[in-house]
Amino acid sequence: MVAPGVLTAHALVAVRAAIRPGITSGEVDAIAEKVIRDGGGEPNFALVPGYRHTLCTSVSDEVVHGIPGDGVLQPGDIVSIDCGAQVEGWNGDAAFTVVIPDDTQPELVAQRELLSEATEASLWHGIAALAGARHLNEVGTAIEEYLEDHPSRAGGTVFGILEDYVGHGIGRSMHEAPPVFNYRVRERGPAVKPGLAVAIEPMVTLGGIDTVTLEDDWTVATSDGTSASHWEHSVAVHAEGIWVLTAHDGGASKLAPLGVIPTPIP
Repeated sequence: MVAPGVLTAHALVAVRAAIRPGITSGEVDAIAEKVIRDGGGEPNFALVPGYRHTLCTSVSDEVVHGIPGDGVLQPGDIVSIDCGAQVEGWNGDAAFTVVIPDDTQPELVAQRELLSEATEASLWHGIAALAGARHLNEVGTAIEEYLEDHPSRAGGTVFGILEDYVGHGIGRSMHEAPPVFNYRVRERGPAVKPGLAVAIEPMVTLGGIDTVTLEDDWTVATSDGTSASHWEHSVAVHAEGIWVLTAHDGGASKLAPLGVIPTPIP
């Protein structure tokens, strides 16, 4: 699991560096594909029947599964990039959100930056919870508690956590059991023990949690047209602790302030 995780991280670093006003989502997709193929992997999104791209690029009110193409990124856009790589039959999966600067829309940019920052922080609180969890669904509780406790109003709108789309197990397939909820549920979920590998991915909005699937049959957007953010990492539980597979430092820089020290996989 380490090799595809690192390769996914490399691709996302290259994509983040390339995002700017005027670039198309298709051009960004090509950058990620080149990094993955040059690194000896293959884009695992392109292995999904009916999908032929390396990334999902979701802009503004699009939450997940946006299709790269000729759409030009604009100042002020909030852009979520989801990427995965497969190496020797093993998979990595990760996502980040970025807000493109725009001096002409400071309030909108500030709202969207707050949304992205809160979503990312909730992800790391979920990962930190996994490090000490007895059962998997403690992760979703930690994510929701963070978003509740965080200053949760941006422009007068409460953060919403999507419930129709959740995280997942990952390994020989990109999407495996068990589901990883981003919110509280009654069930405890499976025991957290060595060998568990999951993709944790909160999807958060500046409004409601209802979504619609657009005419392309892939892109999921908010029903109320509000902005959305998506952050994700693949995380492994092993005998010595946890390791964030899709972070170059295993998650150390983000987890240390939360009292968790990730341990490299022996």
